[in-house]
Amino acid sequence: MIHGQENKKYKWGLALSGGGARGFAHIGVFRLLEECGLRPDIIVGTSAGALMGTLYADGYAPDEIMSLFTGREFSEFASVQFPVTGLFDSSKFHSYVKKIIRAEKFEDLQIPMTVMTTDLDHGKAHAFAKGPIADVITASCSVPILFNPVVIDGVCHVDGGLFHNFPVSIIRDECDAVIGSNVSPVVPEKYNKNIIGIAERSYHYLFRSNTEKDRTLCDILIETDEFGKYKMFDLKNVEQIVRIGYDAAVRAFDEYLNNRPIAKLIKSFSVKTKLSPGDF
Repeated sequence: MIHGQENKKYKWGLALSGGGARGFAHIGVFRLLEECGLRPDIIVGTSAGALMGTLYADGYAPDEIMSLFTGREFSEFASVQFPVTGLFDSSKFHSYVKKIIRAEKFEDLQIPMTVMTTDLDHGKAHAFAKGPIADVITASCSVPILFNPVVIDGVCHVDGGLFHNFPVSIIRDECDAVIGSNVSPVVPEKYNKNIIGIAERSYHYLFRSNTEKDRTLCDILIETDEFGKYKMFDLKNVEQIVRIGYDAAVRAFDEYLNNRPIAKLIKSFSVKTKLSPGDF
């Protein structure tokens, strides 16, 4: 059932959760949406969802996004440093983001994009939809303690997942329908008993606690426990994570559309350029 009433600012939106390397699963979601002739009217994302969503909003095709990270190492994006404000220096990541995102400002993106950060100085969530992009993406991906905060307009910002890891509520009232991709389930997998493993596990519990309401706000919810097999900084299994994201999206669409075979779903959309809430 579509939430709210029709004739809102946007027909439908796409909400993308944080989750480190698990965020590559969002690429699989993009693939399915394109096969169905779907294009979101607005995207909102946190952390990895912010990065993936901004690249998609910038005009990158799903396979192009995947190629930007396949075969790369964590050391290409972060360096160990003396831990004053974080264990890792994210300046390499910031430089890479600035290099690959063609739009300098949010206003220049092909699809409206909102990125969530946490205002560490004032203890509140902050939604960015205007201004320069690179600093905001870096801040949204900066897990506290592990990475330095990013100073934007004199304020320290860190990972948006502290308040809104799955930011469906940020666009819910503006959209007739919302598709959500949540890649951060917490499952009883083994974890490393070191500072990084403990921090990762702790943040996953924190992120889960602030996603429960947002999960109920989706018209189509894409998630699977399979994401739990992959670590926050896993860059060795990009293609597998993308495939799992695609398969999870297929199942979510099938379930929502009364279990119709996905082949029929794609065929029915082949003569359309866009899905509207009326098609749900």
